[in-house]
Amino acid sequence: MPPAKAASSRRSAPRAVPSTPSAAVAPESELASGSPWAPVSHREQQREAKRKAVLQAAAQLFNERGFHATSLDDIAARLNVTKPTLYYYVKNKDEILLQCVRQGLDMMLAGIDDSRAAGGQAVDQLVACMQVYARIVTQDFGMCLIRVGDEQLPPTSRRELRRLKSAIDQEFRRLVAEGVAEGSIQPCDPKMTAFVIAGALSWIGRWYQPDGEYTPEQVAQQCIATLCDGVLRRPAQAPVSTADSGSAPALPARSKAAVGKAKAPARPAGA
Repeated sequence: MPPAKAASSRRSAPRAVPSTPSAAVAPESELASGSPWAPVSHREQQREAKRKAVLQAAAQLFNERGFHATSLDDIAARLNVTKPTLYYYVKNKDEILLQCVRQGLDMMLAGIDDSRAAGGQAVDQLVACMQVYARIVTQDFGMCLIRVGDEQLPPTSRRELRRLKSAIDQEFRRLVAEGVAEGSIQPCDPKMTAFVIAGALSWIGRWYQPDGEYTPEQVAQQCIATLCDGVLRRPAQAPVSTADSGSAPALPARSKAAVGKAKAPARPAGA
């Protein structure tokens, strides 16, 4: 019996806790920096970068193959990830298209706002907006906006995107009307003229090839010059007969507003 009491006494005795010097305890900041998990802000940045990569790959594939012919498996394969990985960043293919098209529209609206904020005559602002528009439709998201369009989207999303497109159209109309009022643009119907400008520049997104003969800058410059100057010679610019002058006829000069400071390429832009 005595040994049993001794054992019970030992079990009930409190354990000694070794003292630890306060200098040995790592500060909270060091513990945080030593965590294998990145700070929340870093994780959010990484997630956003990966989401943008998903959209970029999707836009490229939509442009190459078309919306219906592109699957989530195709997008995942382009990114070297599994299809389930995509669902961490997007809900479905319709949402991907919506975000791609919205990205293209947001880029255009931001560029147009910057062009307007730069000031100057209405015709200068109009040409600057045209340059922004022409440049963006040669890029992945702008090209997706033109090639795929919004017809594939659900009605609610389609209405929202058409509202944004209408905002771009209204900017063109307003600048054309202001140009007519200031005398830098010949009298015209601003609505019809805006349709012609946007329609011509939008079509670049249909035929432009990134690996083609001309750069986006050359394409934009020549298309805008044609829209601003037209294709017919003015009577005052009629060429002198080569039989009388012994020289080749002179080409009509491009307007300063149309060509800006850039030099024209040797040949007109084409598909």
